[in-house]
Amino acid sequence: MSRKAVGKKRDGTARDLATSISGARRAPMPAFVKPCLALLKEKAPTGSDWIHEIKFDGYRIQAHLDKGTVKLLTRQALDWTEKFAPIAKAVATIRAAQIILDGEIVSEDQYGVSSFSKLQQDLKEGRSENFIYDVFDLMYLDGMDLRPAPLAARKKVLASLIKRLPKGTPIRYSESLAGSGAALLKRACQLHLEGIVSKRSDAPYRGGRGGDWIKTKCSDRQELVIAGYKPSTVDPHAIGALILGYYQKGRLQYAGRAGTGYTHKVAKELWKKLQPLRIDFPPFGTTPKEETKARNAKWVQPLLVAEVDFHGWTHGGRVRQASFQGLREDKAAKAVVRESAR
Repeated sequence: MSRKAVGKKRDGTARDLATSISGARRAPMPAFVKPCLALLKEKAPTGSDWIHEIKFDGYRIQAHLDKGTVKLLTRQALDWTEKFAPIAKAVATIRAAQIILDGEIVSEDQYGVSSFSKLQQDLKEGRSENFIYDVFDLMYLDGMDLRPAPLAARKKVLASLIKRLPKGTPIRYSESLAGSGAALLKRACQLHLEGIVSKRSDAPYRGGRGGDWIKTKCSDRQELVIAGYKPSTVDPHAIGALILGYYQKGRLQYAGRAGTGYTHKVAKELWKKLQPLRIDFPPFGTTPKEETKARNAKWVQPLLVAEVDFHGWTHGGRVRQASFQGLREDKAAKAVVRESAR
């Protein structure tokens, strides 16, 4: 899917900016860039060679503009251009012939904090006017591959491009935060943010979890695979809790249950979505000891991924006080592993 820009004029500024970056190289525009991913750490890094940014709570999206055609791609290269059509329209207004942006599409709550559950609700109810695209990196611009260039140089050009967008654009530049990582994380937690992402200012853009980006979080939160559910005790066509898991060396491991975070409407929607996936046996191979017959577990094929907020792991590898935040349609179930601070 794509969206065409209408009547846009180029002024050459983007090409001038791109060629001025030390380390940038002339190259064809790639169809997709493997995203740089952040390693989870207990403490934020220190030192002047690190910059820090807010950790957003939404969908990671790579935006491609190629001579008027826009594509919005997830971190698994799924085309979500139509899902976020207002953002695609805004990307088309950038004064460049070719560009690849890295960022996150979010919706914000009443306090201006990005919220994945709010984004899910807005998507379901068609409130596309609430979408914001927070952009934090620039990988390609007008014939130039910027990935070999330092992050600080890429962000400087990105800031210049975003500042020239029309007033009221849903595209927002992710500013670097001044201060120590530890102090910024503490402040982020006080503001009920998800955490911060720290990045090496002199690093090129490299795909995967190589350590150039570090994330530190205010709470334990990650994607987990839905392996089953417990029916609601008040509505036979709604779920009462989700049974969760994660992959380890190719095998699905039991991670406990998430029994909160659902409105009645969401509980009914999840029940309906899980019915075609029903199976007669647990996808873990054996029934976890916690899932006794009295707990009335219903098993499903482990194909759906849930975003879950929780308060740490037990010694047995179960999530504590887990709360459902929404489904993650941008990540394959087989890619879900237990995150741990290294």
